[in-house]
Amino acid sequence: MLKQRFITALILAPLLLCGVFFLEPTYFSWFIGLIVALAAWEWANLSSLTSQLARVAYAGVIALLILVLSQMDLQWVLSVSVMWWVIATLFVLSFPDTSNYWSRTSVRCLIGIFTLLPMWKALVFVRTATFAPIPELSPLWIISYMFLLVWAADTGAYFAGKAWGRAKLAPRVSPGKSWAGAWGGVVATIVLSVIASTSLNLESAQVLVLAIITLLTAAISIIGDLTESMFKRQRGIKDSSNLLPGHGGVLDRIDSLVAAIPVFVFLLLSVGWIV
Repeated sequence: MLKQRFITALILAPLLLCGVFFLEPTYFSWFIGLIVALAAWEWANLSSLTSQLARVAYAGVIALLILVLSQMDLQWVLSVSVMWWVIATLFVLSFPDTSNYWSRTSVRCLIGIFTLLPMWKALVFVRTATFAPIPELSPLWIISYMFLLVWAADTGAYFAGKAWGRAKLAPRVSPGKSWAGAWGGVVATIVLSVIASTSLNLESAQVLVLAIITLLTAAISIIGDLTESMFKRQRGIKDSSNLLPGHGGVLDRIDSLVAAIPVFVFLLLSVGWIV
């Protein structure tokens, strides 16, 4: 298993880096769209669409909706996304008591739209956006920060959970996650925000704003992870698929990102830091 994980990571990491940092904006949007379509194919299984035809059809619908989404207002899309993640938080905290609200296949398919598509919209916007506090800053810096934020949260949660993880965060959803892990992830991301603020020479007030935005995004990234775990538990599966040997599926790799990225961009827009 460890060998599989290493080989898969060795192949995927360069592909991801090239796709994010070297593709022109148009090709970048197609690259992210492909990732979303693959995740949609997996989400169809989480929604109890078990036949390959139904799963491919659902992925195709999501791909078509990306074209529709490209013409929609960014602020509206991100506002809907934020509302969904608030609702998802309530579902996670009350699982399984409220699972009857979303257990139907049709409802889960609809939820997949709100889960997957806003990330595409947010990333494509950021790829050509201007960071208002430092207009000359490359938008790739913002994208890098979003990825680093989620990875810092995951890493901090892993080590803090290993060391002090006794009290469980959501035992009915994901027994392995603890409150200590959640706090460890938040602390790691705050450290990241301080390092980023220092490297960018942000003013004191801006340092505080970035720290708050980072903290809120880190918290919602945990909800993204738990939300997928909730759907997998209800579906009775361990991984979203076996597309990535040793790593599970695409959704298993981006479950935190689909929540964190739209919320992070929404918060940046709300404080006027990105245009």
